[in-house]
Amino acid sequence: MMARRLYLTCLPLLLAAAPASAQVEDEQFWEQVNLNVPLTPDVRVTLEEIARWGDRADGISQTEFGALLGTKLAKGVEFGFGYRRVGLFSASRAAVHEDRLRQQVVLTHGPLIGRLRVDERFNPGGHEVGFRIRPLARYNYALGSRGFALFASHESFFIPNSTAWGQHAGYERMRNMAGVVVPLFSRKALLDIGYLNQYRFALAGARPQMEHALSLQLTINAIGPILHD
Repeated sequence: MMARRLYLTCLPLLLAAAPASAQVEDEQFWEQVNLNVPLTPDVRVTLEEIARWGDRADGISQTEFGALLGTKLAKGVEFGFGYRRVGLFSASRAAVHEDRLRQQVVLTHGPLIGRLRVDERFNPGGHEVGFRIRPLARYNYALGSRGFALFASHESFFIPNSTAWGQHAGYERMRNMAGVVVPLFSRKALLDIGYLNQYRFALAGARPQMEHALSLQLTINAIGPILHD
């Protein structure tokens, strides 16, 4: 009887707290264009453009423009260093533009691709540098010999440090994606069409978020057929 009274007493508090911890969901559209420009047989520059739209942002939520210099270290091993200028937009259209540096190692073995990326974020909200560690794994399943393929990938975001401008340490998010690769222009370009699910964990009291996105990524090689990243 006492336990039942305690439950009835606490029930309104539990119901009031439930919305605060409930998951926030958003439907989005992501697009990305990559242009690979070979400098030598083992060195290339990749120019990148990214734009993302979401319901919660009531329009465009993020833009990215950058470049990556990649060099082949051995068969199936590539090191890259790059820069991105990132615009972050809210529903009120207030924008924050931050600079990001990144280093990455890409390992390729047949249909398997692994990438370890480290980001450094420079945000105008403070002087601290925000670090991110982003391991990614991808599997491509070829559909015949014409370049069509199915793919699935997983990426995790580990944050080693917190900053005053809003980054919080911990396992921050994961991205899972599945889709199809479509070759274009005699395989000089590849178009990834897929469903992307991004889950942001509840850090520092924030509500967890899940984002559902239609993702289109076009990768173009300036000269000759390309190997997918």
